[in-house]
Amino acid sequence: MISENLEKTLHLAVGYAKQHGHEFVTLEHLLLALLDDEDALPVLKACQCNLPELQSSLMAFLSSDLESIKRSDENIQPQPTSGFQRVLQRAAIHVQSSGRDEVTGSNILVALFAERESHAVFFLQQQDVSRLDVVQFISHGIAKIPELHEHRHIRGTEEFEEELDEDEELDEFPALQNWCINLNEKAQAGKIDALI
Repeated sequence: MISENLEKTLHLAVGYAKQHGHEFVTLEHLLLALLDDEDALPVLKACQCNLPELQSSLMAFLSSDLESIKRSDENIQPQPTSGFQRVLQRAAIHVQSSGRDEVTGSNILVALFAERESHAVFFLQQQDVSRLDVVQFISHGIAKIPELHEHRHIRGTEEFEEELDEDEELDEFPALQNWCINLNEKAQAGKIDALI
């Protein structure tokens, strides 16, 4: 199922194609529409994307480089390209396999990166936005700018948190200290086989 925000974004992408007189709705139209998507916009900001510059590059590309897909008849509705359809399908499959119900603009952003030969991905890479950056923010709330990090509650940790004493403070690396062995310290203390 497509989220309400994404539905608006898809209509906006078609609107950009109509506005430019294009016969096809391309990934570049889609990326331009994602700049106004409520789900994709925070992800792009967290990835330190220069939104005005990206918008300007996309507008210039749509205005000058897509002459070959100009419509001959104004009454013809723009049709999505096969790349556009693949991105939507890839995002839907990913959302379905992860057990979620709705495809959002942020899912579309992730799926977009599989279309490596597209200008849309090229423009994102020009902004130093990678698929890894997008996935890290969506999955873990890790942004390129520390101020934009989002704290995410990890499912399944409720029992562990209840076991902790109220006075016990978790430092920066609790998992390392609680469940890992520092082999360097053991080696310095002579408690490790020399072969290791």
